[in-house]
Amino acid sequence: MNGSIVIVDDEPITRLDIRDILTAAGYEVVGEAADGFEAIEVCKKTHPQVVIMDIQMPILDGLKAGKKIIQDRLADSIVFLSAYSDLENTEKAKKLGAVGYLVKPLDEKSLIPTIEMSMARGRETQELMNEIEKLKNKLEERKVIERAKGILVKENHISEAEAYQLIRKLSMDKRAPMGEIAELIVMDDE
Repeated sequence: MNGSIVIVDDEPITRLDIRDILTAAGYEVVGEAADGFEAIEVCKKTHPQVVIMDIQMPILDGLKAGKKIIQDRLADSIVFLSAYSDLENTEKAKKLGAVGYLVKPLDEKSLIPTIEMSMARGRETQELMNEIEKLKNKLEERKVIERAKGILVKENHISEAEAYQLIRKLSMDKRAPMGEIAELIVMDDE
């Protein structure tokens, strides 16, 4: 299989047409939805690589549902569909972080390359998000270590370098990450 996809459109015939094109091209359609609420639920369950979503739908439109899906990282990327190529919807889709915008009626010539591009962009985005998360965690750990060093300096009348070495030695002796050791040192001081 080339990738996992959720199709969201309030018109069953449109969903069927898109499903046929995608499955013929080797993609796995892991879910379908008829409105924005269903789209969010299906994405929570399946975490697809791509969501192909109509903008104009009853109850909860595609743009609002797309915002929630992107915000909660329920899919790697979103391609919006519309019967109109108006500038307002295109701009809104761009601001939300959509990787594609297709105008109905769809054909295989435009759908498949757009899906391929959105999968690639989605993978890149997920890698970047994971890297950002790692960096945030490292920064938080660094802050805790700095606070722990300050506490050790104050309580034991040692230099910052000695405090750092003490945390490092405890980390090795206890076979625990320095961040964990630092959190325990800081815990008493809060």
